[in-house]
Amino acid sequence: MSKIIALANQKGGVGKTTSSINLAASLAVLEYRTLLVDADPQANSTSGIGFDPRSIKNSIYECIINDIEPMDAIQKTETPNLDLLPAHIDLVGAEIEMINLNNREYKMKAVLEKIKDQYDFIIIDCSPSLGLITINALTAADSVIIPVQCEYFALEGLGKLLNTIKIVQNRLNTALEIEGILLTMYDVRLRLSNQVVEEVRTHFQDLVFETIIQRNTRLSEAPSYGISVIMHDANCKGAINYLNLAREIVRKNGLVKEVQDVNTAII
Repeated sequence: MSKIIALANQKGGVGKTTSSINLAASLAVLEYRTLLVDADPQANSTSGIGFDPRSIKNSIYECIINDIEPMDAIQKTETPNLDLLPAHIDLVGAEIEMINLNNREYKMKAVLEKIKDQYDFIIIDCSPSLGLITINALTAADSVIIPVQCEYFALEGLGKLLNTIKIVQNRLNTALEIEGILLTMYDVRLRLSNQVVEEVRTHFQDLVFETIIQRNTRLSEAPSYGISVIMHDANCKGAINYLNLAREIVRKNGLVKEVQDVNTAII
């Protein structure tokens, strides 16, 4: 079994990169071979997991544009079972360079096909846009997670994203599914947070994950140390939330027996 999951939302500041890093790390901690793919020119997943984007020689950009083998770009992280396919600033120009290429929407899919069998999960952190790189990620993915922050304007732009997903499903990747909508930045003290949760659950029902990601200081601190929240403080709310999300995804994909074994091992 191998599953590619993209995290996408063209709205910035919704916890997409934080969720990509910590979901990937959580799956790795649960002993699934996991690859985190940084498909955002800002390279926040790359720096947030402990690598300097300026010192990266081979990245997802070289794999897509120069046909570099992905194994020559993949980096081992400090977290066991977690690898990184990094990004750097050159990815900004990739969309322009890809315009005249044949099968331009399938470039990332071709890269990931070469290594898919080596991982149980591949998590793609998309850029906050609906450009060609994000379209590539959705075309390569088996499913997409949509992070939505529990704040005002939470549903703003969500319709446009869902429309883009529908276009990709119709024209480029008929197998693409919505893995779930992930509620992030939840503050139990705020009435607004609870209103947003209620509104999103009413609108999207079963598409919304049971797990909600709460606001957490440790979660905010972790990227500055270049590690996931699980490596930073495994007992904090943020770490527990993302471990629960990882378990929910594994369970949803029919791997309950394996998760139970892992839980027993952790306990």
